[in-house]
Amino acid sequence: MKFASKVLTVAAAGALTVGLTACGAGDTSAQDGKTRIGVTVYDMSSFITAGKEGMDTYAAANDIELLWNSANNDVSTQASQVDSLINQGVDAIIVVPAQADSLAPQVQSAKDKGIPVIAVNAALETDQISGNVQPDDVAAGAQEMQMMADRLGGRGNIVILQGPLGGSGEINRGAGIDQVLAKYPDIKVLAKDTANWKRDEAVNKTKNWLSSFGDQIDGVVSQNDDMGLGALQALKEAGRTDVPIVGIDGIEDGLNAVKSGEFIGTSLQNGTVELSAGLAVANRIAKGEEGDTAPVYVMPAITQDNVDVAIEHVVTERQAFLDGLVELTNKNLETGDIAYEGIPGQ
Repeated sequence: MKFASKVLTVAAAGALTVGLTACGAGDTSAQDGKTRIGVTVYDMSSFITAGKEGMDTYAAANDIELLWNSANNDVSTQASQVDSLINQGVDAIIVVPAQADSLAPQVQSAKDKGIPVIAVNAALETDQISGNVQPDDVAAGAQEMQMMADRLGGRGNIVILQGPLGGSGEINRGAGIDQVLAKYPDIKVLAKDTANWKRDEAVNKTKNWLSSFGDQIDGVVSQNDDMGLGALQALKEAGRTDVPIVGIDGIEDGLNAVKSGEFIGTSLQNGTVELSAGLAVANRIAKGEEGDTAPVYVMPAITQDNVDVAIEHVVTERQAFLDGLVELTNKNLETGDIAYEGIPGQ
């Protein structure tokens, strides 16, 4: 999800910028011969933080210099960051957009200057991008809603925590949820609203719903784990530990919630794996190499049956997983299954 005569202005606005060099605007490569790839993400969420670690690992092994920026969920900041990267003459730009309908002028400007733009993790509504590395968010939304429908026996009242409205994640995960809901007329949606992927916002949102609906709430469907964890906190404080919760992403706390039974499940979108694949695709495009420019990340379902392996990759055996990440990423690009990491059920 986002991102330089303007570098000082962007930095003053609170954006994160890492790895800037002394190369001037119009330079096409780093002075040491490395490929320079600019990155702009929507925010430094738990998912993006894990993704940055994966990208840094892949970059270090492949002579790539990353120029990293976070837009703090602000579309205008992200537009300025892309303008800045264009002015620096990077070899490619990776965008994890804040909004799907943003950045069209910047993408066109980059294309006019021969700089490929690759959308990763969240879609951009433009046909001018050179690469597109996306999760199947519709399938993930359907997967989590099916988990909830199975738990409720096809009957009950739910609330839905949405991602930032207008982002492709919110739109597509919502579409998947709706697909499954259409099969279960006895499952009613009491309320749905955004908590912007954020745990603290989800705490407050869930508390408000508990005040409005009380014991009518039979389940919480959250479009990501962080918001589900916020709902979990609010439910615990209200003494409602009987309410099932399902999420998406498979961040550390979400996986632990699955293991403890506090979540009925999640869908693993391992940011480390997905963003590493995004960088690999961008690197190939920047170098003019052949290969799939639009691989799809299909999230495996995580339940108590397979959560221990996911926890090893994300937490307990983290360094060993990172040590094998470059080989895994390259192999996955060849097979086309960029989500594969040996989780049972994949």
